[in-house]
Amino acid sequence: MEQILRNFFLFLSKNKLFTKLAKKYGLRFGAGRFVAGETVENAAEVISQLNQKGMLVTVDHLGEFIDSEEEARNAAEECIEMIEKIARDKLDAQLSLKMTSMGLDISEELVMENMRRILDAGEEHGVFVTIDMEDYQRCGKTINIFKQLKKDYENIGTVLQSYLYRTVEDIEDLNQFKPNLRLVKGAYKESPKVAFPDKKDVDNNYKKIIKMHMLNGNYTAVATHDDAMIEYTKQIEKEYNIPRSQFEFQMLFGIRTERQEELVEEGYKMRVYVPYGNDWYGYFMRRLAERPANVAFVLKGVIGK
Repeated sequence: MEQILRNFFLFLSKNKLFTKLAKKYGLRFGAGRFVAGETVENAAEVISQLNQKGMLVTVDHLGEFIDSEEEARNAAEECIEMIEKIARDKLDAQLSLKMTSMGLDISEELVMENMRRILDAGEEHGVFVTIDMEDYQRCGKTINIFKQLKKDYENIGTVLQSYLYRTVEDIEDLNQFKPNLRLVKGAYKESPKVAFPDKKDVDNNYKKIIKMHMLNGNYTAVATHDDAMIEYTKQIEKEYNIPRSQFEFQMLFGIRTERQEELVEEGYKMRVYVPYGNDWYGYFMRRLAERPANVAFVLKGVIGK
């Protein structure tokens, strides 16, 4: 049943009609638990609250299915506005963004134009920028864009997913750039031709890439809600005397908040991924796909209305 639900919500996440309806009708049906409102001001308020609890933040203006250059440039402007807001309010936050929102499905030239504007703003205001990873068909393009930009900018990182067969080779290839990487398991439905179909293999590969990247001496963001992976990271820290300044844990806004607070109390860097914006539908569906408990929460909220 869990796998059926996962496949169902992943299917829904790619539905353009539902995405348009979600934009029209706003944050309803429980999405507000995982999304920090629709505006820069909404997001800044949430970031400030998290900072007060000792948590770091990476903030993401949600956007999928960008179909025009105008939309992509508008998305870039939104990112620059958020960078300026972070600097103006002295928030302890970074920026995350997706290449599709920058126009990846339109042209690479458009992406590079938008990214350079954003990274210039990030350098000016001291805000780090992470390129999120999307589905497999865009993985290679995203990594190549990161490589090009890393030659000119220090304030940039990206994301690798343990469920892809290619990821170990990507870790080895990217090591030459001494990259800041967020390591995740992966949240898209992929073919067994390119991704591990079994959870145990995804978990084993996740441990492998965490260890590889940390022992390479590169900054590592371990993005997981899985206690086994958190404990494994702590084990690597102790066994190899990895300084806590070299890694951090990351979790999603609205999920396992008590565990996030516990990690802060233990003295670890804890960064919360805070999405905002009216294009929340695809992100929300993937969160429902990840954990049945999320579905139960939303159904309870809808029935209670």
